Amino acid sequence: MKKLIILCVGLLALVSCKKDWTCTCTTSIGGASNSTTITDMTKSDAEAECNSGDVSAGGVSVDCEIQ
Repeated sequence: MKKLIILCVGLLALVSCKKDWTCTCTTSIGGASNSTTITDMTKSDAEAECNSGDVSAGGVSVDCEIQ
């Protein structure tokens, strides 16, 4: 039981760590893509930052996703 608790605490520490993430944005026309590194953020914060690049105007859209 003690080992299980230690393992769970260790896994929780790894999941909640701030990391570097790659945000890749792809355009709907031509499929061109651009990647940017988002540093020192949790996954949820990095996803929010990356998704702020999503744009749609004049029939052209840009879709950004965390890789």
